[in-house]
Amino acid sequence: MENIIDKIYAQMSSMSPSDQKVGRTILKNPATIINITISQLAKRAGVSDASITRFCRNLSLSGFHELKILLAQCIGQKESESLKKLPKDDMQAALGEIEKNKVGEIHATLNQIPTDELEKILSIIEASRIIQISAEGDTYPVAADAVYKFNQIGLLSFASGGNVETADAQTMNLGKKDCLIVISNSGESAALLKEIKLAHKNKLKVISITNNPASPIALASDYHLKTGVRQTILQNQYYFSRVAAFTITEALFLLLIKRNEKRIENIKQHEQIISSQKI
Repeated sequence: MENIIDKIYAQMSSMSPSDQKVGRTILKNPATIINITISQLAKRAGVSDASITRFCRNLSLSGFHELKILLAQCIGQKESESLKKLPKDDMQAALGEIEKNKVGEIHATLNQIPTDELEKILSIIEASRIIQISAEGDTYPVAADAVYKFNQIGLLSFASGGNVETADAQTMNLGKKDCLIVISNSGESAALLKEIKLAHKNKLKVISITNNPASPIALASDYHLKTGVRQTILQNQYYFSRVAAFTITEALFLLLIKRNEKRIENIKQHEQIISSQKI
């Protein structure tokens, strides 16, 4: 199978001038492209963000994210150092290494949240008529859990079930009294970025949770909370963890209760309602 670098070399002569600029920038140092945003690549190549997207589509790729994955694969980034450190023959030692990484993620996530920004975020959530929480792919369970928790303490929340078309339709029915929370591991989801633009058009405040403050989603949001991630699957990129995102939503949940301890009564009432479903 032809790797992406060979494919770019092979098609370079037939590319448009704009695509050639992008191609030359990538081929100059493919490894560095893995850790930058679409806007950063566009700036390096002297083209627009849309030109990067077209370049990817002209290579029959779904987008910039797939390009980065293929670049990582073809330059030999098959396993991260964090995975290499996991012993194969000592299960307890392997579990200990995973524990160290996950504790580090939680500490890094909570330790870097700016207090003044957090206060504003909590106030926005409390004041919102409806809280929409959006995510897609393997990050969606974090959104579903946040919806459950927020509703449990009397804050009306909903999600789309992971369907981006449904999410957009929901956002269309919201306004300035509502807010949107977007959760994205990479911060590069085109669908979620589109939803943020729609939310701003309807005057919603947007809060994002990503591991990259320079990502398109983080930059497009009114407020951003950064996750601190330690365990990686590929070297130097593609941080894969729901623990850090869950940590932020759990922290928001607990802080909202602390700001108004009457919310504990909501939890008690809900537990009573669902008690008949338990053995």
